[in-house]
Amino acid sequence: MTYEEAIYYLEHASQFGIQMGLGRIRELLKRLDNPQMKYKTVHVTGTNGKGSVTAMIASALCCAGIRTGRYTSPHLEDYTERIHVDREDISREAFAEAVDVVSQAVEAMVADGVERPTEFEMITAAAFWYFAKVGVEYAVVEVGLGGLLDSTNVVVPEVSVITNVAMDHMKYCGNTIEEIAVQKAGIIKEGVPVVTTAEEPALSVIARKAYEMKSRLYALDRSFDVVGNAGPADPSVGQMVTVRERYGRDITATIPLVGKHQRVNCAAAVMALLLIASHEKRLTRTALEQGLSQVQWPGRFQVLRCGGVDVVIDGAHNPAGIDTFCKTYDDVFGTRKRVFLFSVLADKDYTHMVQELFHEDDYVVCAPAPTPRTADPRQMAALLPCRADWADSLDAGLDKAFAAVQGGEVLCIVGSLYIQGDVRRYLRKNYRQE
Repeated sequence: MTYEEAIYYLEHASQFGIQMGLGRIRELLKRLDNPQMKYKTVHVTGTNGKGSVTAMIASALCCAGIRTGRYTSPHLEDYTERIHVDREDISREAFAEAVDVVSQAVEAMVADGVERPTEFEMITAAAFWYFAKVGVEYAVVEVGLGGLLDSTNVVVPEVSVITNVAMDHMKYCGNTIEEIAVQKAGIIKEGVPVVTTAEEPALSVIARKAYEMKSRLYALDRSFDVVGNAGPADPSVGQMVTVRERYGRDITATIPLVGKHQRVNCAAAVMALLLIASHEKRLTRTALEQGLSQVQWPGRFQVLRCGGVDVVIDGAHNPAGIDTFCKTYDDVFGTRKRVFLFSVLADKDYTHMVQELFHEDDYVVCAPAPTPRTADPRQMAALLPCRADWADSLDAGLDKAFAAVQGGEVLCIVGSLYIQGDVRRYLRKNYRQE
């Protein structure tokens, strides 16, 4: 199987759409000899920030000389980004091999009358199989959606991490913070410590679940906190963060990610790493701090300089993410005027998002995301409380947005992570990054 054949298989041989439940993935992994049980894991969920926390934890483990796998979603440009070992994405050849192995198990399942797995379940199984094949010692696994019924929730981790809980994916997770928190808390396993940066009322739901599972809970501002180092953000160098846990241990590192939310994400990662370090002696303070300083997680308030224009690429796609973007923008750029390229999926609550995101003096170009789930750009433009235009393709929208930037204005490319691959290809083709 070639890489192209593997992608075709994943996209055409799977169940369509999101199908929650663990029955299919458990059966599939059983037929692969349960590879997820052959190494230690860290499991990370949350409405926003879970990818950043996953990347930070994996980077620190890797710096400690621990062979480390990282599983995240979605990808920005290539499926291979989802499966990562020791700072390297899986090769296309190895990805194809993993999917080929999984496909044989899938077809055997179907022949036996078992329901066909979804695309995400197949990729998850491929990641777990590959991690076992190459001998990782730890895998840091990001939840795809929710937690309780997510395909990744077959692991029994060393530590579980719940970043935060906000309104998103209500169709699958619930219509209140408490209902969504139940889904996130579903990753808590009996006796496994839990780290969270969630606030009330979600925190009470998580605490109750941790108590039921006899799992020790480590909560932000109770068991650990972020202290000092909250000066102006500089995207060229990142920001210094000090995390202190209640017994007085503290970790200080300069992370190449900006925004107050990344300080909070760093705190969650550090607390999880300190728990691992209590029995993993290779994970020293030096390795932990070095790993945090070397973390890479593109597309989350990533600042580039393209054709003389300051460009921000951010994957904010729900109300909490938009709030974080706005606060980070103010921290980094202050009152500098903005031009936007905006694109979201139709199932997002964008009618409320746009009211918070845009100012009267903004200029916004709405463009479609490269998926049938995209919101209609013309309808989006009609809702905006500022000057707005629309384009029938992402490239055309980027052309309009770049042409509109004047003086010291900042071009902000915001919305679905689904657009980022095409955005990156457009920037590489048309602009040399400075």
